[in-house]
Amino acid sequence: MPESGTCTSIINLRYQDGRVGSPSNPAKFNHQDYAQLRDQHLGSGKLFVDDAFPPNTRSLGGLPNSGVEWLRPAELLKKQNNSSEPTFFPQGASRFDFGQGYVSNCWFLSAISSLTFNQRMIAQVVPIDQSFEGHAGIFHFRFWRFGKWVDVVIDDLLPTMNNFLLSVHCKGGNIFWVPLLEKAYAKVCGSYDDMNFGLPSEAFKDFSGGVYNTYKLGEAHDKGHDEELWLTLSRATRCKSMICCGTPTGDMQVNSVADNGLVIGHSYSVTGVTEVDCLGSKVKLVRIMNPWGGQEWMGKLGDRSDILNLLNTEDQAKRWIHHDGEFWMELEDFCHNFLQVSMCCENPNFIDGDFNCQWKCMTYDGSWVAGKSAGGSIADTTFETNPQYRIQVSVIDEKEPGDKNILISLMQKPQMLNRLQERFYPAGLAIFKIPPGTPKGRLENSFFDANPPEKESSYIYERELIELLSLDPGEYAIIPSTKIPYMTADFVLTVYIKAKAKTSPHDDHDNHDDHEHNNSTDPENSGKCIDEDADMGPTHELFNHYVDQNGELMATQLQRLLIDNFPHGTPHGFGLNTSNKHDCCGGCILKHIFLFCCTSYDRNQTTLSRHDDHMAFLTTAMLMTPN
Repeated sequence: MPESGTCTSIINLRYQDGRVGSPSNPAKFNHQDYAQLRDQHLGSGKLFVDDAFPPNTRSLGGLPNSGVEWLRPAELLKKQNNSSEPTFFPQGASRFDFGQGYVSNCWFLSAISSLTFNQRMIAQVVPIDQSFEGHAGIFHFRFWRFGKWVDVVIDDLLPTMNNFLLSVHCKGGNIFWVPLLEKAYAKVCGSYDDMNFGLPSEAFKDFSGGVYNTYKLGEAHDKGHDEELWLTLSRATRCKSMICCGTPTGDMQVNSVADNGLVIGHSYSVTGVTEVDCLGSKVKLVRIMNPWGGQEWMGKLGDRSDILNLLNTEDQAKRWIHHDGEFWMELEDFCHNFLQVSMCCENPNFIDGDFNCQWKCMTYDGSWVAGKSAGGSIADTTFETNPQYRIQVSVIDEKEPGDKNILISLMQKPQMLNRLQERFYPAGLAIFKIPPGTPKGRLENSFFDANPPEKESSYIYERELIELLSLDPGEYAIIPSTKIPYMTADFVLTVYIKAKAKTSPHDDHDNHDDHEHNNSTDPENSGKCIDEDADMGPTHELFNHYVDQNGELMATQLQRLLIDNFPHGTPHGFGLNTSNKHDCCGGCILKHIFLFCCTSYDRNQTTLSRHDDHMAFLTTAMLMTPN
């Protein structure tokens, strides 16, 4: 059991280890291969220049380009008369490494500040095995983009003006991981100008592919929900979640400074929470950081407040570092002065506080196609043509009324290459409970006429819609739709579920030839989701931790299962290379286990199904393990 306040890991069923788009094998953005380009330029002795995101006005977008000079970090330091060597990612990299520049991307930089609290997550986004020593002027970063991880290659030419970085600047002078990360994200967005204005939750998603939730602070405070908000903030910080908040725009100009020291229409990161005893009462404190690297709260509390003398030793020391942009506020002031707070984690645990449950994540690419599968809202006669996903919910905590056991994310894919040109259709979700005995396959209008939706979201014009629900055990249909029919768009549907369930999409549209979204592997059960994990023993449960959403296990995942659960292994480990005679003890046995366990003994078979005899391979693996 995980400790209280510690998030369990997600069982992500979309990508097996090694498949393109998985964290370990991200897709190549713009088809650029980092290793190939690096080796090519190291061999030629020429520094890389990225033609896909060139160092010119095209990459700046609408930003002023007069006087802009593109320099590599070593060149910039030389012009600044700084004798230091450029450093990519120093040990102890933190939120204090950088400050915002001329681009209005506080939403992005505040998200980076939050990212620094989770070392495993930052290592996924920022491959830290890169450096300026013997490099070829090339770096790469990884982002989660609409259902898959992508690897983004850039050169290290950075826009400068008067020998200073145009955008984010390094406080240490010679640390460059944040300016280079910002350039990679600008490339994904289309240009530096396309990073102007946004919400931290967008960057959260692209840094993790995780779950976020946004809380309206004024509303929560007015309704007396401070305690609930505090519990969520406390859980989120213990989970090393990314947390950011924003101030309202009001009547003042955006980025102007109010009398209390807060910046109008600005994003901040929440870097900690604590509770102290003050004169016999508990005072809840929130620690906040301005991505500008300065300009702090000047209201009650402040850096010199007597209440702060009650902080622990580490936080006491930090409060005297003036003008670093970080400050404390009481929870009540936080709620009054900020408009909203967003929290993001790889796992929904922080939302409902159930840290002992395991979530499974299933992700599907889908499309609304005008005249075929863009059926519009439930009021339209074409509603039945929308994509349909059937799920079986089998677990709910009956001891906790309203237990949230399913989270659904509907994310539209942009049709434009440049972020500021993105426009999203009004999209929503409807969830229907399917009575026992309902025929297999797609649901038609007769079903929807007789069965009102169990849950129905509003239609929103945003990139992502998230619904956290409590559903009783049973079968359900999830119908994503646009408000108006005949709107063509692509989307990513992600379902997080506590139950042991399998999601079946039904986009075949009366058995047309287009089956690109149908991932069902059992033709006899097409159109029906069966809880295949019910009443299974621990061996089956272990198997299910490593299969994909089709219930299949590749050789690489079998290898991972054995390595994770049988650490003694064999004298040569669990290798996959069967051509090397010296690896026979590990590799051949692994392959023989894999081949033995497949339903068919055809050596061309590449996956192992949950229907196969997985007890056999686990038993064999246990026999291979020394006492």
